Amino acid sequence: MQVGHVSGGRGLKNGDNFKLMEDLADALGGGAIGASRAAVDAGFCANDMQVGQTGKVVAPDLYVAVGISGAIQHVAGMKDSKVIVAINKDEDAPIFSVADYGLKADLFEAVPELIAKVKAARA
Repeated sequence: MQVGHVSGGRGLKNGDNFKLMEDLADALGGGAIGASRAAVDAGFCANDMQVGQTGKVVAPDLYVAVGISGAIQHVAGMKDSKVIVAINKDEDAPIFSVADYGLKADLFEAVPELIAKVKAARA
C-alpha cells in the first residue's frame, strides 16, 4: 500500500505550479504525485498522473487533494484512501464531502506554509 499521495487540480493554474505538489510530497516523506482530469486536460501534467475513473485508482494511507474540486470521476479513484485531506478555496467544493480534513484556503498560501511546518516538525 502507498503511504502517501499528493494530487493537484485545476486550481494550480499551470504545470509549473506542480512543483508545489512535489515539494509537499517530499516534505511528507515521499510519495506519489497525481492529478485531476482537469489538470491533465489543461496540459499541466502527463496523462499517466491522472487519478480517477479514467485514470489510476489509489488507496494510500494519506491522500492530499490540492486545488481539486472533487468531481465524482476523481473521487472514484481515491475514495478508498485511509485519510483524505483537501485544500481548496471554494468552500462548496464537493471534495470536502469525502475529505476527513478540509482546509478552505488559497493553496498558494496554504501549501508553502504546510510544507514549512511539516519540515520543521520532522527536523
